[in-house]
Amino acid sequence: MAEASDTRGSDARIRLVIFDFDGTLSDSGDWFLSVVDQIARRFRFRTVQPDEVEMLRHRSSREVIDFLGISRWKLPLIARHTRKLVGLNAHRIALFPGTPDLLERLSGTGVRIALVTSNSESNARKILRPDLAARIDFYACGSSLFGKAPKFRKVLKKMGIPASEALAIGDETRDIDAAREVGMRAGSVLWGYASEAVLRALNPDALFRSPQEILDYVAAHRS
Repeated sequence: MAEASDTRGSDARIRLVIFDFDGTLSDSGDWFLSVVDQIARRFRFRTVQPDEVEMLRHRSSREVIDFLGISRWKLPLIARHTRKLVGLNAHRIALFPGTPDLLERLSGTGVRIALVTSNSESNARKILRPDLAARIDFYACGSSLFGKAPKFRKVLKKMGIPASEALAIGDETRDIDAAREVGMRAGSVLWGYASEAVLRALNPDALFRSPQEILDYVAAHRS
């Protein structure tokens, strides 16, 4: 079962689930590690050594940025360049096992689904493929690496759903921070980038070890 670790808003039903993409639905981690040195050389930040990968999983998103020595003004440039690389390599990036079933079954319950990601909508649609892409009710893509809160607010406004009835699901500490800023429940998957320890330290509303646990959690908050 999903571990509920914070009870704020737990009595409100869930009408909307907002997913992050990379590391949550899309298994892009190995691909990103294969190109991160290339990106580091282009934008002049510290390269990641193989023995540092696990250590960085235990750091917050902002701590990783600081460790790599990336200036904040470079973040939008890096995000834009990475989106271009993903577009050229979308055929090499798969969805996590269970993602197709998760989206199909969640959509079938009547819960609305949105995607908020720093990746582009075209990249997300390529990786999802048409059938699954059609399960997403609203796309808010191209956000800056630390700019998800405004995108969350846009989704809530466009879909007419209060923050108390929405659940944001991601794999990094910045996803929890952005959800909290907007007043939504925050769920964290444990198959993505950040370690369980660093995610648990931020006390998300739920930690998910499998896609089925997401379905179970939403079902428990539908009545």
